[in-house]
Amino acid sequence: MTVEATVVGMARQAKKAARKVAAATTDQKNRVLSSIADKIEIRSVAIQAENRKDIERAREMGISPAMIDRLTITDSTISSMVGGLRDVVALPDPVGEITSTEKRPSGIQVSRVRIPLGVIGMIYESRPNVTIDAAGLCLKAGNAIILRGGSEAFHSNSALAACITDALEQNGLPKEVVQLIPMRDREAVNVLLKQEDFIDVMIPRGGEGLIRFVTANSLIPVLKHYKGVCHVYVDAEADLEKAKAICLNSKVQRPGVCNAMETLLVHKDVAATYLPLVGAAFQEAGVTLKGCPETRKYLPWAEEAVEADWPAEYLDLILAVKVVTSVDEALDHIAAYHSGHTEAIVTTNEATARHFVQEADSSAVMVNASTRFNDGGELGLGAEIGISTSKLHAFGPMGLEELTSRKFVVYGDGQVRQ
Repeated sequence: MTVEATVVGMARQAKKAARKVAAATTDQKNRVLSSIADKIEIRSVAIQAENRKDIERAREMGISPAMIDRLTITDSTISSMVGGLRDVVALPDPVGEITSTEKRPSGIQVSRVRIPLGVIGMIYESRPNVTIDAAGLCLKAGNAIILRGGSEAFHSNSALAACITDALEQNGLPKEVVQLIPMRDREAVNVLLKQEDFIDVMIPRGGEGLIRFVTANSLIPVLKHYKGVCHVYVDAEADLEKAKAICLNSKVQRPGVCNAMETLLVHKDVAATYLPLVGAAFQEAGVTLKGCPETRKYLPWAEEAVEADWPAEYLDLILAVKVVTSVDEALDHIAAYHSGHTEAIVTTNEATARHFVQEADSSAVMVNASTRFNDGGELGLGAEIGISTSKLHAFGPMGLEELTSRKFVVYGDGQVRQ
């Protein structure tokens, strides 16, 4: 079959399967999720063997260490995927929830009921665990999903998808509820983006180039998981030891993820004390700093920052640093260069914190906490399918509720409109 025939066939089958999964019971969906988790544990050695094929190819292609980190399936990754699925099993099923009900003067009873979105198309890069997170959440929320992972994770994604397919068939749901496009050909993406008759929403998850391509070429509504240009602002009234720990964690723990800090903003009143303190820690951790002229007065070893550094998502051990004169200058800088992902302030002044929270227009705003907490699991959603940086119809980490919509259900007793 041609690429087009394959993808169109998958989309048509997903639309049909969506009706079945939308009507599935909570118990049936949970059995599938538990079965997927069991299979991942049982097949962990084989899954990691397939993952090593992808890693070897990635190294041959010269992919950066940070991106290889995102690609790698370790024992911890296996545990995280399995734990995430079991967490989703434990979460309440949103499908069928009555969110409001009201009796109107006409006598009709109007309710709003939570329903699945339908068929979701997911295009993503590098991280194989997204295959499991996306499938698990979409399934629990009653959706069908077509997955198109990056070519760099082809073997890993295929091994994980096989666990899903087997679990669906063994528990009485169509295998077409979750489908992985079985080819690396980029034409598959172009075809997928044109299936507006069968797919209800597209969710791209990856680099800026992927998001822009999908947004520009899709005939289907897009929920954007845009780049993570995350800022930490260290205020004049910050606890500098706490600020150091927060900034190190935000940048160094996993620099290749979207909720890692990319720009550090420091109030001028603490710059002389704080920048040498945190700069030494960053230097020890192997972080390259790109600083404004004021920053380089205190950290002469830092590279000179240029305009292109302020909107950059490095996804690496590189950090832009700027000294600002006030919280409002910090907010102005954030407004000019942010991506709507995550901002953080470190301060002991509650009024300053409230001002920052009110004005920072991003999906999550942290007060005295690391940017790394903008994550579905950390925020209590279980696993997440992505972090939406657009406000329609979700903003921030997308869990089960964000993978549903609502419809009106009206009960009457023979009423007609006058």
